[in-house]
Amino acid sequence: MSGTLRLLWPVLAIITIGAALGTGGYTFIYAKGSSYLTNDPSACANCHVMQAEYDGWIKSSHHEVAVCNDCHTPHDLAGKYTTKMKNGYRHSFAFTTGRFEEPIEIKKSSLDIVEGACRSCHGNIVEAIDGPHREGDARISCVRCHADVGHQR
Repeated sequence: MSGTLRLLWPVLAIITIGAALGTGGYTFIYAKGSSYLTNDPSACANCHVMQAEYDGWIKSSHHEVAVCNDCHTPHDLAGKYTTKMKNGYRHSFAFTTGRFEEPIEIKKSSLDIVEGACRSCHGNIVEAIDGPHREGDARISCVRCHADVGHQR
């Protein structure tokens, strides 16, 4: 490596790292990134895609007893933030590239988390009705019949 190139390499690396950190920091601030680390439901309505879900939650019976994270993230700390990270990345990528569905549709992995949350809070009721609420060997999902409970339409 020549002397000039050897001196230029660290400068280019610093400029590249600085640009990446600056862009990332600006995006984090512009997108209200720190709000997603909280338990505040208004963070879920930061983008217009989720406004209908937020408004529906405000009108729902769960408004007084549960926030978004209670139903849409696992209750253990690692699971909660892993899920928030995965969904946050997927949502921000879809929103930034315009590849999102309106109204937004819940993914299978998220539906499993919601189902677990229903059963966690309403376990005594669910156990009593699980027997008759089956299709073959499979349990019927709570949200199949109670889809509007958390987000009233």
